[in-house]
Amino acid sequence: MIRALTSADIDTVIDIWLTASIESHHFVEKEYWHSQVNIMRDVYIPNSATYVFVLNSKVVGFYSLLENMLAAIFIAPAFQNQKIGTQLIEHAKQQSDALTLNVYKQNNASYQFYLSQGFTLLSEQLCEHTGHPTYSMVSVTLERESK
Repeated sequence: MIRALTSADIDTVIDIWLTASIESHHFVEKEYWHSQVNIMRDVYIPNSATYVFVLNSKVVGFYSLLENMLAAIFIAPAFQNQKIGTQLIEHAKQQSDALTLNVYKQNNASYQFYLSQGFTLLSEQLCEHTGHPTYSMVSVTLERESK
């Protein structure tokens, strides 16, 4: 089940974000992710529309939209590869005509996942925070495209 974030979910969402970020971005120093915990909790999450994926009464994943940008999508590592990410992307696409996102170039698994979900590459640039190359991607919802 996908539902809107509640205040009771914040600690779990932050833990999922931190754990999954460290695991999937092994090329970025762990200290960087730890240094971002407070800003995620106090700025990014409160200023975005965040939805959680609940499985057996437990939050196991989430995504955050900042206007049309898919600012975050993370699944707890133990629950990855179970189509939860696909369901979250489908839900996010219902919220916006066109979604954009940034993904680290070195995070090939996520890049391939986004391609499989209908995202296309727009550009490549360096992340201003880490200095690592990222791709900007976009997905246009076909049903809305024809309107």
